Amino acid sequence: MKVAILGLGEAGSLYSSGFLGKGWEVTGFDPADTATPAGVLRFDHVADTVRGADLVLSLTSAKVAVRAATDAAPHLSDGICYADMNAAPAEIKAQVADVVGAAGASFADVAVVGSVPTHGARTALVISGDGSASATAHFEALGASVEDIAGAPGDASNRKLLRSTFMKGLGALIVESVDAGVAADAEQWVRAQIAGELSGSFSALDRLRDGTRKHAARRSVEAAASVELLDTLGVRPVLASATAEVHRTLADANGRATDELLEAYAGLPVANIGDARQRMGMVDSGIHAMWKGARIVGRARTVWTRAGDNKALHQALAKVQPGEVIVINGQGDQNRALMGELIAERARSRGCVGMIIDGAARDIDVLQEIGFGVWARAVNPSGPYKDGPGKIDVPVAVGGVVCAPGDLVVADDDGVIIIPAAEAFTSLAGGRAVEADEAQRRAAIIAARKVAA
Repeated sequence: MKVAILGLGEAGSLYSSGFLGKGWEVTGFDPADTATPAGVLRFDHVADTVRGADLVLSLTSAKVAVRAATDAAPHLSDGICYADMNAAPAEIKAQVADVVGAAGASFADVAVVGSVPTHGARTALVISGDGSASATAHFEALGASVEDIAGAPGDASNRKLLRSTFMKGLGALIVESVDAGVAADAEQWVRAQIAGELSGSFSALDRLRDGTRKHAARRSVEAAASVELLDTLGVRPVLASATAEVHRTLADANGRATDELLEAYAGLPVANIGDARQRMGMVDSGIHAMWKGARIVGRARTVWTRAGDNKALHQALAKVQPGEVIVINGQGDQNRALMGELIAERARSRGCVGMIIDGAARDIDVLQEIGFGVWARAVNPSGPYKDGPGKIDVPVAVGGVVCAPGDLVVADDDGVIIIPAAEAFTSLAGGRAVEADEAQRRAAIIAARKVAA
């Protein structure tokens, strides 16, 4: 028997070990630079990974679940069970089921309702979908406790989200309470009070607290989906909304320290993000790419300056960090360029990925040659003044949108969108959902056209 595992992170590694222990052949794929679990045959493409498999486990993040299924579908064997194990909302599960179902595969919506790091491949599961019986047999063989509820794709995920309203809320409450204890110089006392009420005492407290911080990015999306589910059920999600906000705040703090957030937005069109955000944060179209094909994602390093002057920009160059985008309110002035090739090279040397300028730029041929993305109102060969005044790291207005330091900036050929830091993870999930929906609708339109022809 052969199982193909898409996603070789912590969960992928543990499930690989479980199947290898039962004598299965295990193939794996992960575009990230993760370690290859011992005994796993790793491929560079999804097609090679799933070809000839008897079971596919999709352990990707929810944001790429549909894309992973689309890549795998043409290469799935007839009758194979495709088990999607991420924490996506029901509509994403239904889209994945449609994709693999069209290829002749059965689909299992597998909801993980325990701690995989603690229990490994024996972690408790709830499974729905037309492939639930097949998936249940495979996971029970690994020693897992499985509840097969049959039903439709998304039913198992909804059960998980119902559970998450409590479990994620408990973790968030512990984080907030212990942080308050730290602030009050009473951390150990607060920890003891909480541990005394938990069956696992201090180990349970630390697991819930540390797990909430570590997995805040993924859980922020899951918590937001729980809020939406309660809304649809007619239950006012007061505490669930607060839980989601805590996870978003923690996720954003984690995102500042890692490249995970920036990588997650890679390739996601500005238009899809804008649709998901109800067009909020879209910079006006007068600010456009200086060369075709430019695309950037980064956190904002902000600059405010008087018209035609770039003294503050030079100050920002001394502070800009890798992965940041310099966002400049140049008063919309188009008479003097605030930057050109030399500033671009200095910015690149600091790891700056691009600039958004409510003003003018120059040397655009060189900017394209070196691959430095700049969005501005105009091109003007005239250089700037360098007298000031100006400010850096303050909220600025650019193209009708307020940008605060640390906000997420995404720009491509279509334009620029600025996303408040506290909304970065929910906007990512929404943008990916729009992307998947449009891909499916486009495929249906093309298929209908071919049939008509």
